Amino acid sequence: MESSLAMSAERAAAAAFWPGTAYEKHPRVAIRREQFGGLAYHYDHRRLVFLKSAALVDVVESLAEFPDAAAALAARVPAQQARACSAALSRLLAAGVIRARPADG
Repeated sequence: MESSLAMSAERAAAAAFWPGTAYEKHPRVAIRREQFGGLAYHYDHRRLVFLKSAALVDVVESLAEFPDAAAALAARVPAQQARACSAALSRLLAAGVIRARPADG
C-alpha cells in the first residue's frame, strides 16, 4: 500500500512539470559529469539519479539562467532530443533533482 501511495505522489509531481515554468537544480543536489551523461545525488533523499546525456546535464545545470524550462531546452538541446529531455525533466522533478524556481529567485 505504501509503495503505491509513493508511486501516486511521484506521478502527480511528474504531471506537474510544465515547460513554461521556471525551474532550477535543487540546491541540495550535486551533479557529476560522466561519459554517459551524469550522476545527480540528492543529499536530503540520499538518492542517486542517472542523467543519460550530456545535453540533459547541461540543461539541468543551466535551468536557473533561463526564464523557463522551454527556453533552456531550446538553447541547450538539439531539436531532435528536446522531447526526450523534456520527459526526463519531468522525471527529475518527481525525483527532486530539479524544483520550481521560487518567485524571488
